[in-house]
Amino acid sequence: MLDVRRLHLLRELDRRGTIAAVAEALTFTASAVSQQLGVLEREAGVALLERSGRRVILTPAGRSLVTHADAVLQRLELAVAELASAREGIGGPLRIGTFPSGGHTIVPAALAELTQRHPALEPMVQEIDSARVSDGLRAGELDVALVHDYDFVPASPDTTVDEVPLLEEPVYLVTNTAAETAGHSGTLAELLGPYAEVPWITARDGTTGHAMAVRACQAAGFQPRIRHQVNDFRTVLALAATGQGAGFVPEMATVQSCEGVVLTKLPLFRRSKVAFRAGGGSHPAIAAFVAAATAAVGCMMGSGFDEEKAAMHHGDSV
Repeated sequence: MLDVRRLHLLRELDRRGTIAAVAEALTFTASAVSQQLGVLEREAGVALLERSGRRVILTPAGRSLVTHADAVLQRLELAVAELASAREGIGGPLRIGTFPSGGHTIVPAALAELTQRHPALEPMVQEIDSARVSDGLRAGELDVALVHDYDFVPASPDTTVDEVPLLEEPVYLVTNTAAETAGHSGTLAELLGPYAEVPWITARDGTTGHAMAVRACQAAGFQPRIRHQVNDFRTVLALAATGQGAGFVPEMATVQSCEGVVLTKLPLFRRSKVAFRAGGGSHPAIAAFVAAATAAVGCMMGSGFDEEKAAMHHGDSV
């Protein structure tokens, strides 16, 4: 009989690439992970791993077993959700991941609704970049998370995670002086081209926001000269307002804008979603969070981003 916990280790090795990374993520020692994978090979009766230089890679039999492991672990999530549904009321800890702008906007409204309806629930929020959410969900560090992807940085297919769409919003160029393109429509190259020689403010290297900024500028025909790297859009807006460079912010972040910035809508979009382990969507606590987040986005959209921006800016630059 194959052990489910060892199947989980094999799947993590397939996703993370090294035994050391698996050990760090799951708080094991590398030797313990190696030992458990060796036991799994004996249980399977065939070689699952092979050495490739200093790395360990999966054999064809190992990759096939990972596919079955995905299905087995998804069924276990369904079973956990079904058992939770049989209990009376929704309670206990709910570990929620979020990207920063979602933490400023969607999450507070969602938690207000969630805790009012389910006072026994204990939501615990942590900021995390969308690129790390899948790892956090599989490792059990998170139960549910807000994630996003951008044009130029589509999300990679992941059979271990299910998602529910929340919101699609345009991305804005933010500067501190009006250019000829400000407030006008045009191609990405036409709108970004005038800023090819200015410093840029991007998210930190390794994040989806950083990749989007670099690729959008490259699509417009230039390599951005990055001066500042910050993940908080409020800081991007503040830096741009003082002439520190140009940057990108999604529409959700523009309601936090300040005097001295010019926002230009780009033909570029960000999509926000709720993510959870595959099979976990019917868990009462996760379903309740999805409903609360959806309601929070509905209220935001009902208030109107454009009206809020118009009230906070001067002129026709938005």
